[in-house]
Amino acid sequence: MNPGNHRPAAYDPLPTLLDSPNSYPQKLDLVRSCILQIELDEPAYRAASFLDDRILGPGTKGAWLPTERVAAAARLAHKPQPLHFILHTGHVGSTLLSRLLETTGSVLSLREPLPLRTLAEASDVLGQPESLLSEPQFELVLDTFVRLWSRGFTTTRCVVLKATSAAARVAPCLLRRNAASRAVYLNLRAEPYLATLLAGLNSPVDLRGHGAERMRRLLTRIATPLEPLHALTPGELTAMSWLAESLTRREILDQWPGRVLAVDFDVFLGDLPGVMQPIVDHLELPADPGWLAQLGSSPALARYSKSPDHEYSPALRAQVLDQARREHGARKSGAGSRGWMLARTESAVARVLDRRFRVVDHMRIRFWRTTSSRTRLSQFILSPSSAAISFNS
Repeated sequence: MNPGNHRPAAYDPLPTLLDSPNSYPQKLDLVRSCILQIELDEPAYRAASFLDDRILGPGTKGAWLPTERVAAAARLAHKPQPLHFILHTGHVGSTLLSRLLETTGSVLSLREPLPLRTLAEASDVLGQPESLLSEPQFELVLDTFVRLWSRGFTTTRCVVLKATSAAARVAPCLLRRNAASRAVYLNLRAEPYLATLLAGLNSPVDLRGHGAERMRRLLTRIATPLEPLHALTPGELTAMSWLAESLTRREILDQWPGRVLAVDFDVFLGDLPGVMQPIVDHLELPADPGWLAQLGSSPALARYSKSPDHEYSPALRAQVLDQARREHGARKSGAGSRGWMLARTESAVARVLDRRFRVVDHMRIRFWRTTSSRTRLSQFILSPSSAAISFNS
């Protein structure tokens, strides 16, 4: 549904735009300064794992409206609901958390709205000559979407927006808009993150798709030169992604203490009621003891959250990760000690790693090379003998 080459079915979004999320802002076009508003009912929100172009179809009703017109209407919206966020580093259970919160019956979940990615990209170049938006224009567009995302249905008591992993970098802009907004930030330790990404069939596409932006973001936070993106092996690309997102997470946690709650996904799976209680408290949701007690038997735990047609469970996840560790194991390279250069020379990296690590022999990765004169990403994830590192924080 691009403004120039597609005509959505006839639809007037304005009558419901003020008060109802039935008129959903699916896409933001900064070049043409317009927003695609589509018709989306409550069951469609619940079914959608991604609020991107995958929710569009031949029967979708929608209309492109000038951004200024949508902004003017959004300013008149009534009864906004509290808007909170799920931030994450990618493949760490954010969709599952979103679906579990939805079972409270009082949460409207917005999973990965496409305009948030557009806004994150716009924020990256704000103030630069190539920016399509001035800072006041950016604030106006951001304010418009925050208002639109804050609308709820009759039973909605709060809206929880799950961001795309790389879009978490725009979280400070979102949190500054409303002092009542809070966030949950999901992550994994380095070793299970590596195993998770190595096990995923679509991981190479995902990693390469976000790779350029993550590399740029990482290089603004460290002084050590790194190999170019095209020269990284799959394992190095995974390591770079983990570090870029973990550094962003650390910065946001430091910047917003009390408003951003850090959650380790493995800990979450190990004690669902115990970890969910502080999450719902943090988001100021009513937590029925019966609901908490029944979380362990929730149907959401038996399906793959991003594609509920497929069976998936914590037990199956553990099997998949163990298989990935076995399949990607390798002999020690015998390359000799190269040092923990990034952890030793970069204070930000050392802080993320917390300087507490141990070598575990059950996962040795073949991907990492140690022959380059430049720093390899393996030097903070892997030991010089190519054994994986398990971080205790």
